[in-house]
Amino acid sequence: MTTVWAGIAIMVVGCFALKYAGLSVPPSVLQHPLTVRAVELIPAGLLGALIAVQVLADGSAVRVDARLLALGVAAVLLALRVPFLPMVVASALVAALVRQL
Repeated sequence: MTTVWAGIAIMVVGCFALKYAGLSVPPSVLQHPLTVRAVELIPAGLLGALIAVQVLADGSAVRVDARLLALGVAAVLLALRVPFLPMVVASALVAALVRQL
């Protein structure tokens, strides 16, 4: 049990140090154009990674199935500027139809 508490204490100190390091960054670094651009792209990258994992992952294997086709339909409808709810319904219908076949 002592090992568990030691691990927790190390994580607490590490998290505090990381937070303090982030607060200690000078404003000139935070306002640099490259930093601003990178921070703007992080949410899109994270969202893309989450979508890829949900669409292609099946446990520890990669599986191409109806979810990928539904994502393709959603991407096309998004490019056509279809509202969100009809896009979700159309993607769900495509996935259901492909799974029935």
